[in-house]
Amino acid sequence: MKAEDENPYLLLTPGPLSTSLAVRRAMLRDWCTWDEDYNLGVVTPIREALVRLVSAEEGYTCVLMQGSGTFSVEAAIGTALPADGRLLILANGAYGNRLAQIAARLRISHVVQDSGELRPPDLAHLERALGDDPGITHVMMVHVETTTGMLNPVQEAGRIVRRLGRCFLVDAMSSFGGIPMDAADWGIDFLVSSANKCIQGVPGFGFVLAKRSELEKTEGWARSLALDLYDQWRTMEEGRGKWRYTSPTHTVRAFAEALRELEEEGGVPARHARYSENHRILVEGMERLGFPCLLPAEWRSPVITSFLSPREPGYDFRKFYGRLKERGFVIYPGKVTEVDTFRIATIGNVFPDDIRRLLTAVEESMDW
Repeated sequence: MKAEDENPYLLLTPGPLSTSLAVRRAMLRDWCTWDEDYNLGVVTPIREALVRLVSAEEGYTCVLMQGSGTFSVEAAIGTALPADGRLLILANGAYGNRLAQIAARLRISHVVQDSGELRPPDLAHLERALGDDPGITHVMMVHVETTTGMLNPVQEAGRIVRRLGRCFLVDAMSSFGGIPMDAADWGIDFLVSSANKCIQGVPGFGFVLAKRSELEKTEGWARSLALDLYDQWRTMEEGRGKWRYTSPTHTVRAFAEALRELEEEGGVPARHARYSENHRILVEGMERLGFPCLLPAEWRSPVITSFLSPREPGYDFRKFYGRLKERGFVIYPGKVTEVDTFRIATIGNVFPDDIRRLLTAVEESMDW
């Protein structure tokens, strides 16, 4: 870390993640949620910038939503599905399962295709299901399933869904801004992400990038007042950036700075290249130290990597975690139910030399 950075450690987690000093400093000013300096000067440019990131084609719009990323996921599901809609969920981890939890809580008719935590979704199964059940109106899946770090085949799934005439929703929480994508080309109608992921902002709000023609259909469909995506969008459109309820102003201003830094770095392709290099150095170094990856290389994302825990009787994750934290690094516990693992993320304001320093710290902490 740079000398002027007061953080005692790097967050090697999938969000919140380590941010730049400039992003944190952007929160030092107070803003009025009704003032045009904020709505036109900060919120509107953010919405426009996010639309440019999601697709080179026109026809998409952006809705910002208070709360964590899950709030925006629930807003998308609860608004995009009509009363007689039916949702097919492709799940292969905790966050795919959370989509099903949301649908169940909202009493939305749904079916889950669960391929298990250690395999990607079965696209042939998806195609058969859509062909066999005309009642399925929407499909949803997670792009990067951070339970394992798996990069799911969203592009291939989206083209199947579009060809068979359904609406496609994607939880791109941990990928948007860090992995190149084109919503129009991939057939994505609703894409959900959060401020504190690959854009490298701080927690406080999420956002939905929606195909305007699909969002316009949803007036009156929402199952929640606060999470009504259509009403939030309509207010932002007519109010030129105004939020329906109190906006997380400091977080939003920090996000504007994070977007500026993304553009300065070279956009999503450059950020993806840095994350991929972080990931490559991490995997090679950890495997050299005796920590095999959970997933085969072709299924891994550059966002977060699951490693198999050592089988030595003296290994204890909490002690390992504590030793790394003392050396300036915070990693993530495992989330896989079938295997004992831990996870290390390679996104955020983290660079290849940081990963090399981490590997030295890992080697120094292997006292079991």
